[in-house]
Amino acid sequence: MQFKLLANTPMGVEKVVADEIEALGYPATLENGRVYFEGDETAIIRTNLMMRTADRIRIIVGDFETTSFDDLFEQTKALPWSDILGPAAAFPVTGRSHKSTLYSVPDVQRIVKKAIVEHLKEAFNIKGKLPENGPRYKVDIAILKDRAVLTIDTSGDALHKRGYRTGQGEAPIKETLAATMLKLANYDGSKTLIDPFAGSGTIVIEAALMALNIAPGSNRTFDAEKWDIIPEADWQNMRMELEEAALYERDIKIIAADIDPEMISVAKDNALEVGLQDDIEFLVSDIHDFEIEDEDAQLVTNPPYGERIGEAKEVEEMYRRLGDMMVADPTLSVYLMTSNKMFEHIVGKRATKRRKLFNGYIETTYFQYWGKRGNE
Repeated sequence: MQFKLLANTPMGVEKVVADEIEALGYPATLENGRVYFEGDETAIIRTNLMMRTADRIRIIVGDFETTSFDDLFEQTKALPWSDILGPAAAFPVTGRSHKSTLYSVPDVQRIVKKAIVEHLKEAFNIKGKLPENGPRYKVDIAILKDRAVLTIDTSGDALHKRGYRTGQGEAPIKETLAATMLKLANYDGSKTLIDPFAGSGTIVIEAALMALNIAPGSNRTFDAEKWDIIPEADWQNMRMELEEAALYERDIKIIAADIDPEMISVAKDNALEVGLQDDIEFLVSDIHDFEIEDEDAQLVTNPPYGERIGEAKEVEEMYRRLGDMMVADPTLSVYLMTSNKMFEHIVGKRATKRRKLFNGYIETTYFQYWGKRGNE
């Protein structure tokens, strides 16, 4: 079966997600927060298991204009729900509406639910109540400027939940955002990678997964694994294929440092959970004492932003230290995310490139400093 699919993305990283989807062989088109593509059951399996930067993979069931509840009901009921949902399917409905005639989200959800119930009862000749005790199919309706897009979520938990996080710090970044930072740094495992503010280890673990070609979804399950329309054997075969493609023996150098021994302990536990404890070097170290030994290293990090009272001066000193490190080693490339708008001024160096990224709801800038090649 061919499906119209969409990958949800954080704002501003649509192109990064689209590039990843196209690298898997599926031409993609972009919209704010969404990347559209088409594919069969294999595409659903591959994107869920292999996507590093997307939030979710959804099947688009319907995409239409609507301005009345009667019309919403009829158009929703007419969609091919029974091609995907079985007679016992559990299908919770979530919804959003923005700048649209049908602005009451609870009413929109209720109408969509009722329409799908009627469709399934007719399709499977069911009298009375639907059992809804089977696999889960999370239905979502998003209405923007009277255009309704109805989808079914194939992922279940959001894709940033890789299944390796046993513990975390106060403000961990999502695994998908860490992977995005690494993609934008063109990290491929060929150079030394350093995170001197490693926290719970998200960036270094994502880097190791990337460098060793380990599928990010290999440690978790997905809602679509329980669906009748995709044979269980197809999931198993793809998992085996990806396991065989992993480069477990590849020699890589990744260093995770943090001033807090407790966080380094958490980072080690997280790495252990995914079998990467021997591929990452863990250090308890203050940034002011940290020395980089290798030329052409890549430093990718999400340092403290200094937004709490009394932290600003301390954080500025950390930033200045990074500036000193770049002066000391012109081959060092630094990729750093912070909400501090004065970062370039503090380090005394203009970034090669800047990019807006959202860390949760915090608007940040991703400063990219490209080091000189060792032979330049």
